[in-house]
Parts: sequence; C-alpha cells; structure tokens
Amino acid sequence: MALDADAILDRRSLRRRLAIWRIGALGLVALLVVVAALGVFGRGGGGPGPRGPHIAKVEVSGVIFDDEKRQKLLADLAKSNAKGVLLMVDSPGGGVTASEDLYEAIRLIAKDRPVAAVVGTVAASGGYIAAIASDHIVARKTSITGSIGVLAQFPNFTGLLKTVGVQVESIKSSPLKAAPNGVEPTSPEARKALESLILDSYDWFKGVVEERRGLKGADLANVSDGRIFTGRQAIELKLVDEIGGEQEAIAWLETKGVDTKLPVKTWKPRQGPFSGFGAASLAAGAADAAGMHALADGLRRTGNALVLDGVLAIWHPSL
Repeated sequence: MALDADAILDRRSLRRRLAIWRIGALGLVALLVVVAALGVFGRGGGGPGPRGPHIAKVEVSGVIFDDEKRQKLLADLAKSNAKGVLLMVDSPGGGVTASEDLYEAIRLIAKDRPVAAVVGTVAASGGYIAAIASDHIVARKTSITGSIGVLAQFPNFTGLLKTVGVQVESIKSSPLKAAPNGVEPTSPEARKALESLILDSYDWFKGVVEERRGLKGADLANVSDGRIFTGRQAIELKLVDEIGGEQEAIAWLETKGVDTKLPVKTWKPRQGPFSGFGAASLAAGAADAAGMHALADGLRRTGNALVLDGVLAIWHPSL
C-alpha cells in the first residue's frame, strides 16, 4: 500500500510538471505570434543603418512598387554618415509614381555625397529612372537599359461577356467616369483621355532624362522611343557613363574625394522579428484562429506588393 501511495504521488507530481511545461509552451507560442505581429505592423523601413564613415551599398531590384520600407531606408541613408553610395540597380521598372518617389529619394541622398549606380542585368524603364538619379552610371557590356516610355494596360472582356450572355450596365455622372473599364467598348473619348495621361507622364520621363543625361533634340528622341539597349550601345548614346561593375564605381567615387579605404557596408530594409520564420504567416494564422479572416488575408499579402499603380514604366510587364 505504501508503494501504491508513493506511485500515486509521483504521478501527480509528474502531471503538475507536464501542466507547467504545457502552459509555458503555449505562452511561448503566444509570445512569438505577438512579436511576429508587431514585426509586421510595426514601424517600417530601415533602421539608422551603419554608423561611422563608410561607403553605403543599397539595392534596387525587382519590380518597383510603392514601398514604405525602401523609402524609409533611403531617407535614413540621406541623413547618415555615408561618404559615398553604390546604388545596385537590377530592375525592369514598375509603377510611374513609385519610380518617381524612388528618383526623388535618391536625389536627396546625392545632395550631400556622390552616388554611383551599378547596373546589373537590367535597369530599364522605371529601373533606368532610378539609375539616372545617380551621378554616374556603370553598366556591363551586356546589361539591358533604356525602355524610356510609359504605358497603361487593361483587359477588355466585352467579347467574352457577349459570348456568355452577360451585359454590364452602369449609371455614370459623366461619360468618362471609370473609363476605360474593360467591360464595355472603349470610346474614342476615353482612349484620348487615357492617352493624354500617358503622354504627360512620358513628357516627365523624357524631361528627367534630358536633365540628368544632357540629351536634347534628336539625341533625346533617338533613345526615348521605348527601345532597349545593351550597355555597349547605351554608352555610345550617353545613357550610361562607363562599362564595368562595382570596382569601377568605387574608383569613380575616389575621383569625387571619397576615401576608398572606408568599409563598404550594405544597407537593407529592417525586417520584423522572426521574419525568417514567416512572421506574417504566424500572425495570419492567429488572425484566422480568432475569426478575423480579412485581416489574415491582408497579413499574407504583407511584403508581397501585388498591385502596380495604374500607369507603368516597365519593360515587359506581362512577364
């Protein structure tokens, strides 16, 4: 009987310990979810970045979207102790407004230190807008650049809707409201209005190229018809300054008084805690469990810029 009593006590003690461990584990999971959520919702953008004199390296890659973290990073870089900047560009472009924001942010950085752009595989359209915000552009012989132009694309489903017997009706305050919309034939007036918007943005793009590259008249017209160019062609057309890569860009910074013995430090947008472990997914799972499905969907889209603004400066947007 004594042995049975001891066994019972041991089992009770074991159950208590297991209960404590389970509560602790649940608390840890809850804490991770909360911290992950804070990482998602917290203040975006880069931190203060590297301290002390240095050469900053910052990347502009992929399709250019509105990006608060990128803009915060560039604003911090403009106030930093970086003595020179390497802008590593590898982008086919993106939204016109996002490209304009990026251009202005880079020009602000360049007010207080020299900025050299290093073109990777491609710096076309909006990617080229980013590159010409720098003071010196270095590209490989086979880099793709140019594609100076603007476009707007929208699907037209009128044929399909007619085939399936669907007619979309609308009541508008004026004929050009929400036109073109893809569910009714595009009127000449709507097409002309959209064309006016495109041409105005195109004039802005050409104006930036004229200002930054010193191209005018026939020389500007020769490069601004939407074509792309290799690095070798671009240097002949004065779209880039030098053939090479990062080392050539650093050598140019030296000609502008930058001490090239300074460390080259990479600036990256600050990530939320546990971002490598799927912070957005963890927080989305918690939102789903709480029945907040719309919030969960939004979290899953966090960090995945799915929508470009309506007017594009992009090379091959359908790819």
